[in-house]
Amino acid sequence: MTTPAYEHNGAPCSRAAFYAIACDPRRSVAVEACAGAGKTWMLVSRILRALLDGAAPQEILAITFTKKAAGEMRERLQQWLADFAAPRAAETPEAWQQRLDAELLARGIEPQRLPSQREQLQNLYQSLLAQGRPVQIRTFHSWFAALLRSAPLSVLQQLGLPSTYELLEDDADAVAEVWRRYLRRVAGDADLSADYAALVATLGRHRAHAALEGALARRVEFLLADAAGHVDDAVEPFDVLYPRLAGVAQPADWLLQRAAGRALLQDAARALAPLARTYAAKGAELLAALEAEDWDGVVAALFTKNGTPRAFSKHTHDDVRAAQNEVEAVLAAEAQHAARQYHLRMTRLTRPLIESFAELKRERGWVDMSDVERAALTLLSDPFLSGWVQERLDARTRHLLIDEFQDTNPLQWQALHAWLSSYAGAGGGTSAPSVFIVGDPKQSIYRFRRADPQVFIAAQDFIVNALDGDRLACDHTHRNAPEVLGAVNTVMLAAQAADEFSGYRAHSTESTARGHIGALPLIPRPDRAATGEGDEPVWRDSLTTPRVALEDSLRTLESRQAARWIASRIAAGVPPDRLMVLARKRLPLGELQAELRQLGIACEQPEQQVLGEQAAVQDVLALVDALVSPGHDLALARALKSPLFDLTDDDLVRIALAVRASTPSPPWGEGRGEGQPAPDAPPPPRRTPPAWLEVLPKTELPTLDTHALAADLTQYRHWLLTLPPHDALQAIYSHRDVLARFAAAAPAPERAQVLAQLRALLAAALRVQGGRFLTAYQWLRALRRQRLPAPRPSAPQAVQLLTVHGAKGLEADEVLLLDAASAAPRGGGPTTLIDWPGEQPAPTRLVFLASEGAPPPGVADLAAQEAAAQAREELNALYVAMTRARGRLVLSGVTPYSQPASSWWQRIEALAEPLPVPQDAVAPAGDEDSFAMLELPPALVQQAQEAIESEVAKAEPTDTSRVGEAMHWLLEHAADTPQGWLPERVAQARRRFGADADQAVRAEILARRILKGDAAWAWATAEVLEAFNEIELTHQGQRLRIDRLVRRRAGAHGDEAWWVLDYKSAARPERDALLVEQLGRYREAVSLIHPGQTVVAAFLSADGRVVSVG
Repeated sequence: MTTPAYEHNGAPCSRAAFYAIACDPRRSVAVEACAGAGKTWMLVSRILRALLDGAAPQEILAITFTKKAAGEMRERLQQWLADFAAPRAAETPEAWQQRLDAELLARGIEPQRLPSQREQLQNLYQSLLAQGRPVQIRTFHSWFAALLRSAPLSVLQQLGLPSTYELLEDDADAVAEVWRRYLRRVAGDADLSADYAALVATLGRHRAHAALEGALARRVEFLLADAAGHVDDAVEPFDVLYPRLAGVAQPADWLLQRAAGRALLQDAARALAPLARTYAAKGAELLAALEAEDWDGVVAALFTKNGTPRAFSKHTHDDVRAAQNEVEAVLAAEAQHAARQYHLRMTRLTRPLIESFAELKRERGWVDMSDVERAALTLLSDPFLSGWVQERLDARTRHLLIDEFQDTNPLQWQALHAWLSSYAGAGGGTSAPSVFIVGDPKQSIYRFRRADPQVFIAAQDFIVNALDGDRLACDHTHRNAPEVLGAVNTVMLAAQAADEFSGYRAHSTESTARGHIGALPLIPRPDRAATGEGDEPVWRDSLTTPRVALEDSLRTLESRQAARWIASRIAAGVPPDRLMVLARKRLPLGELQAELRQLGIACEQPEQQVLGEQAAVQDVLALVDALVSPGHDLALARALKSPLFDLTDDDLVRIALAVRASTPSPPWGEGRGEGQPAPDAPPPPRRTPPAWLEVLPKTELPTLDTHALAADLTQYRHWLLTLPPHDALQAIYSHRDVLARFAAAAPAPERAQVLAQLRALLAAALRVQGGRFLTAYQWLRALRRQRLPAPRPSAPQAVQLLTVHGAKGLEADEVLLLDAASAAPRGGGPTTLIDWPGEQPAPTRLVFLASEGAPPPGVADLAAQEAAAQAREELNALYVAMTRARGRLVLSGVTPYSQPASSWWQRIEALAEPLPVPQDAVAPAGDEDSFAMLELPPALVQQAQEAIESEVAKAEPTDTSRVGEAMHWLLEHAADTPQGWLPERVAQARRRFGADADQAVRAEILARRILKGDAAWAWATAEVLEAFNEIELTHQGQRLRIDRLVRRRAGAHGDEAWWVLDYKSAARPERDALLVEQLGRYREAVSLIHPGQTVVAAFLSADGRVVSVG
């Protein structure tokens, strides 16, 4: 296993020959290298060699797939250059010279060239600093975006892209926003409405939405395949697949409508008549179904519920067997027909969905990553533009290097191929860049991002055959101990022997360290009888009886055992940051994180490096959310349970029970056997429970003064509603002593990281739109949309919790595979099947399938191809997981109900040593539990008292104010339906503002006049591009609240403009100078947000007029 394995063009070669070819910048090379082989080392070494050969830094383009990987590549190159430029501490000149010679030899430099190359290497760092231009190390998307920035306007117009745009790295918000626009379009088209209704009838509303969302995610492939004519006929008509059934509209008509078909079924029924009574009954059912032309009844008479032919006797009559065979053939044709109808329906619905999404992006000035990829392909393949683009690329790119090529998707490869194919057969030419790609198909696990290992194979062939390049392979790792690598070889070769895998070659290793494979005891699963599964469900009071799901409790037990094992390894001297836990999904990692924190063990999920996804940050945001939207009780519950307030679960239950007690009771019980309404009784009134914030002061908690707590929350809400977000947060931080509370709650090793995250949240209040013109509500939404990065700890000493996808490129001394006994995730829902051979410019086939697990006959080959690809990717994921471990690999899992066909546990357990149950662990205690904070909170009593007094001092509402508030409330919900607000909104307004019946009637009359008056256009989708209700702004130190802000389309009324609309219950608001002045301030504030755009301000008066001001 220690014999290195290197190949050159399919033949064994020495290590020296391998690296001499791989690092030679004059050659085009495709390298397939196993995990731990040093792929990035090769790529950066090749950059170094190119610089030594005289290439200018900007002439080298290195492409990888993530910003993190690009940053690490730059850092490694920088470190090397700095290290080579001068002797290390206490290093003699001779030792420095010998070190540089060894580095050059390792990178394939011939011994006779060492003196000159050594001198260049010593001076290279200073030379590059003097030039001031770095090597281009970019992601695919950043390189494509750079091409797009240089694109002519005609290309942008051809692709339907805006001339000035904002690049969307995450299109989730854009996708969420498109649905209302799309569904309005569907509702306005009878054919689309019928298709949508049929889709929902087939799949259900939730799955129908998921199917359309999946189609939108594949919009690039759809557009390319559709343009190539590979969509409409991707699912063949049933009579093409079954030509003998041609001539009928529906496959079932072959037997139900044709005389020959009916005679066949009648013969079968007659053959069953003289048999046993149950068989004769089926014959009668068959005749009745045939008479009624009931196809389902015909099938039920001849087939079981499982779809297998009924065995009517030991020797089934020939007529019955013939009928069953024919029905079976028709059933297959029915499946094909239904699949085609579904596919065509999805195709018709997908086209307008993609168009709606494109319209939305154009209006917002957005360009997403799919647009960038498509634009790059157009620029590099268009016969008129490609020459100009390639000339520019050739002038500035002499060396192209691509890392992790197995993660390339077909569209990215087609763009590259369009550029590089002009050199095919030219022997490279004088201007052709050298091309270096490196990857490992065994580590291709990003199929959900459209990555396809077939692309790597196509690129290898292109480099060898078209660019006269070399193909290299390396199966020698520097990472894994022999015992770990032996397990990897055994598992993968066994899968290959079972025809589950292909192309695997046994690996060898450089490591001589001692390794170990272990397995923690499986968490036992109780018998079904012991758990009461299958019993009739009983009513459970969710506030007094906790829900205990078996899977949740088993997952917790597994995480607890895993946490104890980790604690034992740390106690044995293993540093926490040398321990890694891997799982297929994030859910079990969250459970384990909670258990580790209970033991005081620092841990982190590096994939969750978005500021808004950090636990402490989410606690603070939950408080902000609950206070600016008082009905968000779940957000308040999270904030109350967090270190901000430290309430217990029992405290939260008491508050929830108090809310229940304050909620009006219905006329009859809710599912508890307390009576039923009379058949003709009207529906009960909708109950609106009070918000937690309202009930909190009236609730008694054993360890907390709820009056003081409510006063604090009232003060915080006042700050959030009257101060800019940063100032409000700063005040809450100071008043609540937020940093100290979270620092005390965090494990000591995580303390600095948690404090850095909370400080970053405070800074984010200034970063989002510069902190200007934002209310707390708007800031909260913008923060969640922008996904700001979380600060990384400067010296992390934490256990790493990762999904397998997040662990690519990483390694650790010891790796625990969590949830290893579960089966691979299975599909079954709607899906999109795509066949895109790596050498083809567009997908050759794209199929919408209603059920991944039930493909029709005409799509069986494509479905089998997809299933094989998914099965291979599951093995790829196992390979990635196992090869992260340098020295120790340990399994953890829960006993499954039944053994799956294969699981990670099944594949590895026989190679693992059973481990004992870890001993109980306790959280470490000591000096680390004590810490000091530089800032102490001020006294709280006076501020709390002021908050109480400010609430008491509020003026009592008047008749006019109640009517006006109710009118505003109804207009705020005028978009509920095409006719306006829902009927129950009137009752809600009464309760919300304490209005009586007469006041509510008057409020609705006034609101209806405004809604149907001269400003009716403000709620018309044909007139409005964007609309916002109850907008809060901070302008010149004042808090402003705009009733409705609308961006109106250009039309007969004038140019496109922003309209600031202010509802007034008075008939002549324009006569009030103060109101006019206030509306003018609204317009000034909006003008500052949208400089250069037209802003109109107007009153919408109670008599239905639009009164423009200024």
